[in-house]
Order: sequence, then C-alpha cells, then structure tokens
Amino acid sequence: MLKNTFFSAACVSAGLVSFTSHADVGSNPARAIIHAPIGVMGDHLHAKGEFMFSYRLMNMQMSGNIQGSDSITDDAIATTVANPYANPPMSPPTVRVVPQDMSTQMHMLGFMYAPSDNLTLMAMINYLDKNMTLTTYQGAMGTNTLGDFDTTSSGLADSKLALLYRLYDAGNHHLHGNFAWIIPTGSEQESAEVLTPMNSRMTMRLPYGMQLSSGSHQGELGITYNGFSEHFSWGAQGLYTTALEKNEQHYKLGDKLQLSAWTAYEISTQLSTSARLKYSHTTDISGADAMIQAPVTTANPDNYGGELLDLAIGINSVISGQHRVAFEYQIPLNQNVNGVQMEMDYMWTLGYQVAF
Repeated sequence: MLKNTFFSAACVSAGLVSFTSHADVGSNPARAIIHAPIGVMGDHLHAKGEFMFSYRLMNMQMSGNIQGSDSITDDAIATTVANPYANPPMSPPTVRVVPQDMSTQMHMLGFMYAPSDNLTLMAMINYLDKNMTLTTYQGAMGTNTLGDFDTTSSGLADSKLALLYRLYDAGNHHLHGNFAWIIPTGSEQESAEVLTPMNSRMTMRLPYGMQLSSGSHQGELGITYNGFSEHFSWGAQGLYTTALEKNEQHYKLGDKLQLSAWTAYEISTQLSTSARLKYSHTTDISGADAMIQAPVTTANPDNYGGELLDLAIGINSVISGQHRVAFEYQIPLNQNVNGVQMEMDYMWTLGYQVAF
C-alpha cells in the first residue's frame, strides 16, 4: 500500500513534465524554484569552478510507541513484550524499561565544488545531539513504575564524501547519478547512567538508536531527476544505502531505500513553496553488540527498520542570487515498523546555502 501511494505521487510529479517554457529555467541560479526542498541532499550540480557552502539544522521529535503500525501502551510493553536477554532473576522475562519521547538534532555542514560542468564533488560533516526519556517499571512483573530518567549522547556523527555526475541534460530536464562513501567518524560506544528495574542506577552502553555512528563504512548509490517549467518545478530521487561490513561491535545497520518525489510553485523569482512525498524502507540490524543487553525495546536489534511514508511542506527563498534560506516541515502519513519502536511525530529542516 505504501509503495503504491508513493509511486502514484511520483507519477503525478512526473506528469508535470508536460509543462513547457521558452527559457531554460534550471540554468538560472537566481530563481528560488530551481532548488529542490531543503530536506533533499545532493539534488543539483554546479557550474565549473563554482563552490557552495551549506548549513542545515534538522530536528526530529518522537513520542509513544507502536507495534507494527498500531499504538501500544507502556503497560502492554512492560508486561507482554519479551526481553530477548531474559535471565531471571537478574534480567526480567519482559521489557521493563519503556521509551517515552526522544529528540534528535543534527547540525550538518556541506561543501560542494564543481571541477567541471558534468561533475560536482560534495563533503558533509554532521554533529548529533540526542536525548531520550524512559520509564522504568518495578521488578520483573506488574505495572508499578519506579520513575523516569533521561539519557543523552552528543558528538561528531558519520561523515560523507560524494560525487554527482551528469547523466542527461536537455533544456529543462536534468538527470544525474549520486555516488557516496559514508565514513564512520562518530562513536558507537556511547554510555549513560540508567535506572534499572531493581531500583539501582548503573552506567551502561546505550542502545543502537542512541549511538552517534553506524560504526561501519557505507556505500550509497542513487539517481536524481529535476524538471522545470515557467512557474513550476518537480523532481524525484532514489537512494540506496548499505553497510559494507560489520563494525567492531559485530553488527551493521540495515540497508535503506529512500524515494522522494516533489513539486514546487514559484510565488516570485526569489520565493517558492514545495510539497514532497518521501518513502523509506529499512531492514533491521544484522548482528548485535554484546554490551547492549538491557530490558528495553531499543536494545533489541529486531526492533529497528520498517516502512515510512512522510509528507513534507517547504519554502525556499533566494537573496541576491547567491544566498538561499529554506525550511521544510515533515510529518508521517504512515508508519509500519519492525517489532516495537517509538513513533515519529514530526521533523523540520532549516537550511542556508551560499554559492560563489
């Protein structure tokens, strides 16, 4: 169902190709409409010799939990969801620590340079700040709670080196390939103090979702299309990311497929609005970190991955032809996760770019 919804939207966007114009809109960097939504990375090439610097601030909020696509209560998790690391009496048979909410902020610095009109090089450096609030249930059974506690992790995340190569260019229709190497420059060994079901506090390695890095080198392949008419633009992008090996903790994150389709409308030369559909499919974690064995859903590698369909609304502005300020707000339309996971509420991206 999710895939059918996405491809229907992609066809609508592709249908906009029937618009024509007398000028090559996509060659005019002073127009806001030439840019894809700010949440799309690697969406365009640059002219030979051109540099671009970008900064993005991304904020994602999650709260509550779902099992598959259905909501599940805290009490149900604590009394019915199996703890894969059960070892009574030290470790209870069911999950006894339940995530309540999570916020993730990413600061992303990007650099692009075009040695030729057909090739653009890109580098991205990321900094993450994560915070999760959890509730601990008392003992090995029942619905009495001991209280809440917070865990945090922050620091350098994985970095990316990429190249964009022009595959087709005909007036207002542009197609390029995306090729990237993701480098594990962050840490996958973050720890924090937790409240245990036995009402003690101890320092433990944080679950996978709270780590800053995949710990693995990853490859990313993709393709991006952009089309333009007099007052509209549209596009689509597909990216596939896979870990090239297990990390030093003996696991690797799941493969990820991301598909986006968008369209934008020009309010003025310097201002445009956009709408985007994004579909993603991620497999669960392969392997496990022997140091992550806690009675919490996020410690189970099977509780990662799934299918998501999101809708994003954005605005782009271009100032003096060189400076771009843009914003995009994204909400989930459908979430179908593996196992039990936190539910995404929303995500927003604020970005600035300057080309010279």
